[in-house]
Amino acid sequence: MIQHYMPDQDISTVNNLGSSILIHQAFMYGNVNISAVMYTGTSITGELGFEPETDPDIAMAKVQQGYDELFDAKWYDSYGFENTYAFMITEETAQQYNIQTVSDLEAYADTFDAGVDTSWLEREGDGYNDFLRIYGFDFKNVMPMEIGLVYNALSVGEMDVVLGYTTDGRVDSYNLVVLEDDRKLFPAYDACPVVTHQALAEHPELDDIINLMIGKIDTSTMQSLNRTSDEDLVEPHLVAQQFLEENNYFAGGEDPS
Repeated sequence: MIQHYMPDQDISTVNNLGSSILIHQAFMYGNVNISAVMYTGTSITGELGFEPETDPDIAMAKVQQGYDELFDAKWYDSYGFENTYAFMITEETAQQYNIQTVSDLEAYADTFDAGVDTSWLEREGDGYNDFLRIYGFDFKNVMPMEIGLVYNALSVGEMDVVLGYTTDGRVDSYNLVVLEDDRKLFPAYDACPVVTHQALAEHPELDDIINLMIGKIDTSTMQSLNRTSDEDLVEPHLVAQQFLEENNYFAGGEDPS
């Protein structure tokens, strides 16, 4: 989208930056000046070195101030979605037992098998031991699994509840119910773009371009986009381009009607 609005600029993409740490290092070494997405919860405990924060408003304020003061960059408000761990059940289970929150699981937990990401069992701050401490109950069995396998295991009845990612496309394709983390175990992981102040000073039009996307992609939309890429095997850049075209962002984000 930036290339569309700035056709005279030579804009290149640095690929294979698979973690926030690598993206941050690329910022610090001057290799990049825009990040399409960073996550509040990751950067709070990562490069900023703060304690985990479960309140999304406080988390946002901390990363925005921290990036402004420490890294000379503007951390924008969220696109409208977060990608974090969440407990999930099938629609059938949700309706049968009237379960909407993680706390609602407690009444049935001693009969439920839970499939969880293997690494979550050893995580500090929002891992298994923290779940036991904050929610005060355990499941009949807790089965460590690869994160990519939990959704199918739930959908075919091998598990009663699983721990997955909120924006995974399989949440949408399997019609899973994401339970409310009502006791705030998991920190806020709002997805946001980041731009250096130097880039904004040299190209002030960037601010308006990026703000076109702020608050415009909710979690269900992101699930659907991920599903199109992961399951329908459409290249991610084509999924993004189609979304932008359908929502008229190449005409300034105004309602095409």
